[in-house]
Amino acid sequence: MKFDFDKPVNREKTNSVKYDLRGRLFGKEDVMPMWVADMDFRVPPAVSRAIKERARHEIYGYTIRPQAFYDAAVSWMQRRHGWPVETEWMTFTPGIVPGVNLAIQALTEPGDKVMIQPPVYFPFFDAVRKNHRHLVENRLLLKDGRYHVDFDDFERQLQGGVRMFILSNPHNPGGMVWTHQELKTMGELCVKYGATIVADEIHCDIVFDGHQYIPMASISEAVASKTITFIAPSKTFNIAGLASSVSIISDDNLRKTFNEMVGRLHIWHGNIFGTEAFRAAYEQGDQWLDELLVYLRDNLSLVEQYTRERLDGIELVRPEGTYLAWLDCRGLPLEDEEVHRFMIERANVGFNDGASFGDNGKGFQRLNFGCPRSTLEKVLDNMEQAIRQVH
Repeated sequence: MKFDFDKPVNREKTNSVKYDLRGRLFGKEDVMPMWVADMDFRVPPAVSRAIKERARHEIYGYTIRPQAFYDAAVSWMQRRHGWPVETEWMTFTPGIVPGVNLAIQALTEPGDKVMIQPPVYFPFFDAVRKNHRHLVENRLLLKDGRYHVDFDDFERQLQGGVRMFILSNPHNPGGMVWTHQELKTMGELCVKYGATIVADEIHCDIVFDGHQYIPMASISEAVASKTITFIAPSKTFNIAGLASSVSIISDDNLRKTFNEMVGRLHIWHGNIFGTEAFRAAYEQGDQWLDELLVYLRDNLSLVEQYTRERLDGIELVRPEGTYLAWLDCRGLPLEDEEVHRFMIERANVGFNDGASFGDNGKGFQRLNFGCPRSTLEKVLDNMEQAIRQVH
């Protein structure tokens, strides 16, 4: 491989959320952090070069985003995913979670029903509740090692007056890369009942063999007319700290309403280095990503091997995409609420507790396997030793 994903990088004392909040979050400064969804890999060299080149100018005043910023995203979505979009459909947002909150504020009113699909990315819960909307859950069903949509419930909820549906595609934490038929059914039901779709597609580039990411908005013109799609290079290229993403909205009226909220809150500036990194990643990141996907695939195989052969009581919900492994720990001789502390105190590993992703995430832990293999092996070995003590 041209790029070295094996070499560990010391991230301590860099104001890293993943590393420098360990004491506060886990009660142990030395716990191995396998939680928040950023990877422990250096960014592509092209991204580093672009940031360093801009930093050399030494004036960091108000800055516009050039046309090339949007062109890079258009080219990437066409080149990597076969989705033709136009630069005019795009609006900058300072991250996807802020974008989701903007969409809720722009397109719903306090008290309106907004639907999510637990277990799901925990900021969705706050985005609905803290904007004083009514949270509606269409809980996913775990069958044969994969989550599925309960379509009967999905339609019932829409019939009850849901104004907005927030989709995670590929799904976090379950790892599903939704199929064309699954997306078509969800999308057409939203069109039928007049619900806007907010599609968080930030993990779209991390998809494993045998699966294909399909943008919700590509299903049909009718679905696209109701959909706001959010993409970013932040998960793909490990640049989440630069807070740069875009919305993609083909419908003129929907885009106008969303952009009015962006303008009202005056958040279009972003930051200089995020612009440079965004463009460099999408223009020059193909080979790095291709090699990353191979490395992540092998890491996933290692997790799968351990859960199958050595981690008695834990089952892997095998992800079709993302670098997040959803571990079903309900087979351990522990109460659901004990699992998280057990992993911290006995295995010295800090995961995301499944309960934070919804009530049907209780008894699960989310493991981030976007790290050097030596780190992952140590984590899995620690888990094995800890589990042996309770069986």
